[in-house]
Amino acid sequence: MKNFPSSKTKAQIWVVENHNFVTRSDQLATEEPLEIRLTFPKQTVAVTMRTPGADFDLATGFLYSEGIIKNREDIAKISYCLEPEIDGEQKQNIINITLKSELTPELKTLERHFFTTSACGVCGKTSIESLKIKGFSAIPLGMEVSREIIYSLSDKLSTGQGVFKSTGGLHAAGLFDAHGELLKLREDVGRHNALDKLIGSEFLAGKLPLNNHIIMVSGRSSFEILQKCITAGVPIICAVSAPSSLAVEIAREFNITLVGFLRGRKFNIYSGVERIK
Repeated sequence: MKNFPSSKTKAQIWVVENHNFVTRSDQLATEEPLEIRLTFPKQTVAVTMRTPGADFDLATGFLYSEGIIKNREDIAKISYCLEPEIDGEQKQNIINITLKSELTPELKTLERHFFTTSACGVCGKTSIESLKIKGFSAIPLGMEVSREIIYSLSDKLSTGQGVFKSTGGLHAAGLFDAHGELLKLREDVGRHNALDKLIGSEFLAGKLPLNNHIIMVSGRSSFEILQKCITAGVPIICAVSAPSSLAVEIAREFNITLVGFLRGRKFNIYSGVERIK
């Protein structure tokens, strides 16, 4: 049987500080999809990106919070997917849940959580392939920026967060040009929502693709952040915190420059170092 996925993933990165580039090994928080299935009625109720570990707790908590189950006895059985793939291995990114026979769940409320369906092999590779199937390809080289421009983004994002200053509880997504000028900023309680607002605004203004721009987000970079930026053609993505393993994998696959831990005059480059002069 294949080993369970780890909560941490090793990666080789570049640490940039002042005029020095230093390579070192780093630990990323693993990000992989978890598919939650009911065996009867046989249906996928959600796919969520998560860090592996305590998957049964996650699936149970999700069903409880959505009102599908109310008591421990409502679950007759919970297990990882046992259906064999071509390679004969059991996969660990799908959970099957059998509810007690008397329970008839109302699944209409779960439709907003649906991401994708797949066989037991749902994984980061499947997520990448799904983007390729939709027609997205690697972003070409061409745009280059200096380290000084990257250094300046964090303060500009923070200065532009007007609502955050009064509430202290919002994420932000900022759009910058190749010279590091802040063109637009959107805030939201969810960083994915903030990015949706920003890209949606540019879409309505007829300004996509953003192939000569930088996007910076508060918080961390995840699969969803990278996916949204790929659809908008963004070549450089920066974040205050760390990326997940899947974010780095997707950035490298689609030739995106991914910067993390951008604070003051220090940042890490996880992919696309060629664009940083």
